[in-house]
Amino acid sequence: MPKKLLLIFTRNPELGKVKSRLAQGVGEENALEIYKTLLTHTRDIASQIECTRRVGYSVKVRKNDLWDNALFDKFAQEGEDLGERMSNAFKKGFKEGYEQIIIVGSDLFDLKTSHIEKAFKSLDTKDTVIGPAKDGGYYLLGMTQYIPTVFHHKQWGTETVYKDTITDLEKYTVHTLETLNDIDYASDLEPYPEFAHYLL
Repeated sequence: MPKKLLLIFTRNPELGKVKSRLAQGVGEENALEIYKTLLTHTRDIASQIECTRRVGYSVKVRKNDLWDNALFDKFAQEGEDLGERMSNAFKKGFKEGYEQIIIVGSDLFDLKTSHIEKAFKSLDTKDTVIGPAKDGGYYLLGMTQYIPTVFHHKQWGTETVYKDTITDLEKYTVHTLETLNDIDYASDLEPYPEFAHYLL
């Protein structure tokens, strides 16, 4: 069995500091509640995966929060932008001897345990795996070796990220997962009955 690491990047859930684009449509307090719901969903999904689970905090590591210390390792993200922060986390993981490393975002209500399990399974035969998001980014990225180019020269948070990343992976074998819906704007909540009361 390859040594597997699942990375989850989160923002500390604080009022006015998360989901700013979503907050424009539903207000800051609602945006915070929605983000906490998304974090809980991500935690429940990740808890079922057989691997090392590691949560990267955007600011400060919280010891007693929704991420159970018995199930999740915790660390503070390091780097100037998202690319550098991901790069450092992958580099560290490979240095520690992990053979398959996957990172997922924490704002996907569509994410299922099966997506992550399929992603790890695909790394048995492929160099990399990617899960495209409808907004042009990606919700999951995995690899069996450190590939620095994918973390640099990206306009993070824009619709070109997935396309630019695929270009960087031309020399590698890639497994592509199904496209999922990121929740960034109020309109992204519309498919989900669970969030309908925020849109009234």
